[in-house]
Amino acid sequence: MARNMSLKKNPMPSQEPDVRNKNFLEVALGYTEEIALDEAQRCLNCKHKPCVQGCPVHIDIPSFIHEVTLQNFEGAYNIISQSSSLPAVCGRVCPQESQCEKYCVRGIKGEPVGIGRLERFVADRHNNQENVVIEKPVSNGHKVAIIGSGPSGLTCAGDLAKKGYEVTVFEALHLAGGVLVYGIPEFRLPKAIVQKEIDTLKALGVKVETNMVIGKILSIDELMEDYGFEAVYIGSGAGLPRFMNIKGGNLKGVYSANEFLTRVNLMKAYKENTTTPILHAQKVAVVGGGNVAMDAARCAKRLGADEVYIVYRRSAEELPARAEEVEHAKEEGIVFKLLTNPVEILPNEKNSVGGIKCVEMELGEPDASGRRRPVVKEGSEFDIDVDCVIMAIGTSPNPLIKSTTKGLDTQKWGGIIADDNGLTSREGVYAGGDAVTGAATVILAMGAGKTAATAIDEYIKNKQ
Repeated sequence: MARNMSLKKNPMPSQEPDVRNKNFLEVALGYTEEIALDEAQRCLNCKHKPCVQGCPVHIDIPSFIHEVTLQNFEGAYNIISQSSSLPAVCGRVCPQESQCEKYCVRGIKGEPVGIGRLERFVADRHNNQENVVIEKPVSNGHKVAIIGSGPSGLTCAGDLAKKGYEVTVFEALHLAGGVLVYGIPEFRLPKAIVQKEIDTLKALGVKVETNMVIGKILSIDELMEDYGFEAVYIGSGAGLPRFMNIKGGNLKGVYSANEFLTRVNLMKAYKENTTTPILHAQKVAVVGGGNVAMDAARCAKRLGADEVYIVYRRSAEELPARAEEVEHAKEEGIVFKLLTNPVEILPNEKNSVGGIKCVEMELGEPDASGRRRPVVKEGSEFDIDVDCVIMAIGTSPNPLIKSTTKGLDTQKWGGIIADDNGLTSREGVYAGGDAVTGAATVILAMGAGKTAATAIDEYIKNKQ
């Protein structure tokens, strides 16, 4: 087989920036078969597989890419699905540049192999088939409850279902998918893709109960004592938004990114004749620099805003968002106000948002995270004229589960305390993902769900 020794990965076909910033269709169009074959031939199929160590769910990356070079696309999918329950999702939203692709040997003297793009190609090709037969494993007679249908819960559910467990996922909202449906915009992750992955899990025997707020409708104690679940996995995420404690934070037109994105993504506020109200602002400031901030800013642009600003107190080098998302945002006309921090949200004559007062920042000594701490530059106050402010400065776990579950230890900031296998202070109760770590990435949450599934399997087997 001829290797492709190009130093650059094949670019991803995409909508043009001035077209896509006016619609919610997927930005990245995906590799064609021709492009995928060309990119797969860049892989050296390294004996020691360094890329695998960067994957939180340990996909055998060189093996699946090798199958692509042979045009055995279904074989490639089978290799991926042995490790990942959500391949079409991961191919779109995982930060491959800081995980698997970070360790790719081709990245030493050029660009790494487009692992995520190839994973997406393989998963989409599989999902586009008709009449795919999925064999439901034989039940082993043991029941496990999963709280939350986000990436962590779905991964745990999928791995346990493959082992024969009778798994029920309890979701608080009316649609399954967690952050995949309420947080990540349609133009980055089409909801039909998420639904397809969930349908695959259902075909494996996973039951999904929506509109089930665990901690209110049922408690974890009731699930175990009254409903016969032998183990519970808490993958309820971190959906409690944080706000800056500054004057004007309660003005009309101030959103948390959670609320804003939920209205747009889950409730489809961008569609005509929607029943979900949302402010179609003309000038928007999004405070924060992570992926959620990029998503909120890009949604605001698509809702018709003329000017959208990312207001972030550190420099470009410290932006926590994926480089690809930052690049896309800039291409779409988002203005970055870096080394800038809001100190007050200013009212207009209608007591709604009329602007934000900011100060310029400069970087001082490194803080506990290793990043240089931003400090205020004296006499640098200035105003930005906006009529909407979206706070994207982080989230924490909802306190409902911890307050209604006996003996469940948590951190002061709300995260559930769990060991490396996901075991909490309660026997038979496991937790992982954002409910434990606070807001992180989809793939890290999936890794936690996978680890917990293995631990739950061992726990139940040892009880027999």
